[in-house]
Amino acid sequence: MPGAVRAIRRLGARAVTAARHGRAVAALLASATVVTTALSLWLGFRVHEQHADEQRRQDILAAARRSALNFTSLDYRHYERDSANVLKGAAGEFKEQFAAQTAELTKLVAANKSVSEGQVLEAGIARSDERTARVLVVADSKVTNSAAPEGQSRTYRLQLDLVLEGGRWLTSNVEFVG
Repeated sequence: MPGAVRAIRRLGARAVTAARHGRAVAALLASATVVTTALSLWLGFRVHEQHADEQRRQDILAAARRSALNFTSLDYRHYERDSANVLKGAAGEFKEQFAAQTAELTKLVAANKSVSEGQVLEAGIARSDERTARVLVVADSKVTNSAAPEGQSRTYRLQLDLVLEGGRWLTSNVEFVG
């Protein structure tokens, strides 16, 4: 009988060890699940953040390209429409200055029969944050007018400052650089 008691005790000890081991495995699996879930959430957030940053960058570049194209593409026969396109993409001081000069520019462009056909060659973001950006743009333009009916090619290097207003990137300043 003492052998049977020893056998039962050994069996009981093994059962206790197995139960402890089972709880340890369960705790380890629960911890691994929590860590995996947290890591997945963090990675998902990072991917979303990177996508949002890339989308913002593309929106900034598209707005700068459109603004530079509108600014370098003006036709005396459609100047009211062309200047309105510039103003649609403008904000702040640049919008005020351009609007103030529109009447004078309309007369000048009509008198010279000026046509400028712009083309954006390159654009790159110099700096940006959530609400502002500075973009450098290289644009070519073929300009014809009464003094140069065959046309002249011009290359512009522009620095455009943009602001985010009402969900749209608008040009708040334009400077000719280089």
